[in-house]
Amino acid sequence: MEILSNALFDETIVMPELAAVARKVAEGMRITPEEGILLYTKAETAWLGAFANIVREQKNGNFAYYNRNIHIEPTNICIYNCTFCSYNQHQSGSSWELTLEDILRRIDETDDNITEVHIVGGVHPDRDLHYYGEMIKAIKQHRPGLHIKAFTAIELDYMIRKSGMTLNEGLLKLKEYGLDSLPGGGAEIFDEAVRKVICGTKSNGKLWLEIHRASHKLGIPSNATILYGHVENYDHRIDHLEKLRQLQDETHGFNAFIPLKFRNKNNELSWVKEASVVEDLRNYAVSRIYLDNIPHLKAYWPMIGKEVAALSLAYGVDDLDGTINDSTRIYSMAGADDSSPVMASSDIEELISGAGRIPVERDSLYNTIGDSAVN
Repeated sequence: MEILSNALFDETIVMPELAAVARKVAEGMRITPEEGILLYTKAETAWLGAFANIVREQKNGNFAYYNRNIHIEPTNICIYNCTFCSYNQHQSGSSWELTLEDILRRIDETDDNITEVHIVGGVHPDRDLHYYGEMIKAIKQHRPGLHIKAFTAIELDYMIRKSGMTLNEGLLKLKEYGLDSLPGGGAEIFDEAVRKVICGTKSNGKLWLEIHRASHKLGIPSNATILYGHVENYDHRIDHLEKLRQLQDETHGFNAFIPLKFRNKNNELSWVKEASVVEDLRNYAVSRIYLDNIPHLKAYWPMIGKEVAALSLAYGVDDLDGTINDSTRIYSMAGADDSSPVMASSDIEELISGAGRIPVERDSLYNTIGDSAVN
């Protein structure tokens, strides 16, 4: 880090322990879990944002990325009934299951310039790997060139076991069908005690990590997430980040990290007060500083809203996901402010420019598209 604001080191402004953390990062050293906790508990928000912003600009300059994508949610029928979830048929009181024709029609109704289809949904008891593999194959045949980012580790665990395959066999078969990358969903919180409260019946955190390890080794990149702002504490968050950082050291397969905010409407954890906007921004900042080996930090704007997404670009975030095309219900059903999640690419570019950043259209692997240029 060539330039670091003197204020980050000034012990008349900031406590000595925090100044020491800033000096470590300036010297290219990795911070410890204990120092991560210190950032969460002791750092003032303005200082933390300034620190994260410097780290962000070292990695990604003044650029902020987006892509043209559509989210497909094949079904909310799910064998699990996680207490944090407002989406599955147990909580919502109604269910849906899209046909292949429905899916292809939704793709056709979107902008011809979309480059990615993002597919996640419930863990349907009757659907195996080949069902979803044929779905991928049909999409690829219908719209060649689309990048298909599909299935959380939780979905993969079930569909692969149901098909009688090993983990490697199942991932290789899905790659043959046309799977290009994995999203990061289903990670929630890796701590098993917390996981028992919020999603105790589904695949554990260790298996989530193993599935992403296996996918990386097979040449299938992925993203990673955390679900924050429910019953976890800062120790649990840092433990989660540490496990991701260790896996990235091993495989180098994560493209981006996406903190996902718990929303408390229409689920069994409605008694939990949601994290504040300030807490959202602080969480982005700590994530950016701690995850020194994951290149991109994404703010998922349908979850936090467009205004907070714009603010996050000053707290370590360099990616705002994509156009979405009004095709996701996961957060709108949980009470997210934006019940119609759609932005044209021009809207995203205006949002980014208004925050003082340079918009860059990317593909799913962060290659720039069209006139966008990162020098």
